[in-house]
Amino acid sequence: MKAHTKETQAAISSNMAIQMLKDGNERFVAHKELNRDLLDQVSDTSTGQYPFATILSCIDSRVSSELIFDQGIGDIFSVRIAGNFVNEDILGSMEFACKLAGTKVIVVLGHTSCGAVKGACDDAKLGNLTALVSKIKPAVAAVQEPTDESKRNSSNIEFVNNVAVKNVEMTIANIRKQSPVLKEMEDFNEIQIVGAMYDINTGKVSFM
Repeated sequence: MKAHTKETQAAISSNMAIQMLKDGNERFVAHKELNRDLLDQVSDTSTGQYPFATILSCIDSRVSSELIFDQGIGDIFSVRIAGNFVNEDILGSMEFACKLAGTKVIVVLGHTSCGAVKGACDDAKLGNLTALVSKIKPAVAAVQEPTDESKRNSSNIEFVNNVAVKNVEMTIANIRKQSPVLKEMEDFNEIQIVGAMYDINTGKVSFM
């Protein structure tokens, strides 16, 4: 597998980019990853990079986008922050990735049993983590069930995972609201902005 070139990147549509990620995850789950010479790809990309996707995911050590989508060096931009939410810096990075570097899709990738989401559900407080989990709390409030407060915490994994899904949905809405650049690109069908969830038990990514 060679790294992408300007020509191969240009030939990829947003639908193709999503399918390439789906195919890569299927290979990962089936233990049929492509044979890559990563050092060869280092050489290929030494004078430029032409990735096809931008993926916003959690810092969770089990959720490496390059691995779970079976991608190599130069294939994707990987943005990682606990709780996979956006702020000004992340939006700027995404605008660079799409508008200037040519990626065709933004994937907001949540995952099951997310520690940051659990922290938001439990109203965790610890140094700078307090401010971080506050960014996820709107998703906690937006999940209406269960109404029993004793079940709206990290001990209820179904609730945690529902909040993780809602957080992905709200993050996508925030990208469109807070970045006119990316919203315009999506409106003109230059990119797609989609959500997905990674199952830490199976390795499977489900697109939303």
